[in-house]
Amino acid sequence: MPLCKPAPAGQAGTARLLVTCPDRSGIVAAVSGYLHKRGVNIIHSDQHSTDPQGGRFFMRQEFYFPGLEGCLDELMGDFESEVAAQFNMNWRVLLARRKKRMAVLVSRLDHALMDLLWRVGRGELPAEIPLVISNHPDLKHAVESFGVAFHHVHVPEATDAPRGRGLSLPEERMLELLSGAPGGPVEFLVLARYMRILSPAFVKRFPQRIINIHHSFLPAFEGADPYRRAAERGVKLIGATAHYVTGRLDKGPIIEQDVIRVSHRHRLDELKILGRDIERQVLSRAVRWHLEDRVLVDGNKTIVFA
Repeated sequence: MPLCKPAPAGQAGTARLLVTCPDRSGIVAAVSGYLHKRGVNIIHSDQHSTDPQGGRFFMRQEFYFPGLEGCLDELMGDFESEVAAQFNMNWRVLLARRKKRMAVLVSRLDHALMDLLWRVGRGELPAEIPLVISNHPDLKHAVESFGVAFHHVHVPEATDAPRGRGLSLPEERMLELLSGAPGGPVEFLVLARYMRILSPAFVKRFPQRIINIHHSFLPAFEGADPYRRAAERGVKLIGATAHYVTGRLDKGPIIEQDVIRVSHRHRLDELKILGRDIERQVLSRAVRWHLEDRVLVDGNKTIVFA
């Protein structure tokens, strides 16, 4: 058993173990047995199998050990050889009390950005936001009022942007800002209505670590002014989708979606207000689940232990 010093006041002593592997009998028993022998208390456990015969197994366990922050590496040092190897596991363990560092990319629409800044500032989301990057200067003062650095990086219109397989010049500048952020590099990104397309080369720098939010009219109403065209079509549902970003535009693994009913009584401006509200809610849930290590990716789908 690891010899851990007692945790200082305020330290939770909890960690999360995330496991993905081919499904077979004995996985949960092996993991739980390993932790039990080391005096660890499992306080929460979720698991899912895509198919009991030849499927994939996903597990999230949260466990407690006094003074865990000082001995996590020692505690899990033999996990690979004693457990993970025999089940061909892809696994990682993370301290629950550590706040992840996220940057927000935004254009001119501020509703999703302001909601994230407010929730982080209030302590409702366990994250740090060291900087916001925008392709417009409009939101500089609003962002800085939260004590967060704001950087304007101009990105040309798609028709003017250089077409290539590498990083664009604005993306190179954004990577410089993200790696040099106050307090250390940024771990993941949130596109809070960032109205520019990121190159595959940029996305590859943050695999499964870029979250996007958009309305759920796609693919029916693509392009500009979707709410007007949806109103003209007489839709009865509006909604929002939050997903991880991949090289395929708006087709990455979906984390969260939601809808609300509307009717012929709703004017265009009311539809937009309702749309912004549901985008805020869906994005905040998706970001929270990512921060709490509740999302495991299965191909182009997600397993969300929420």
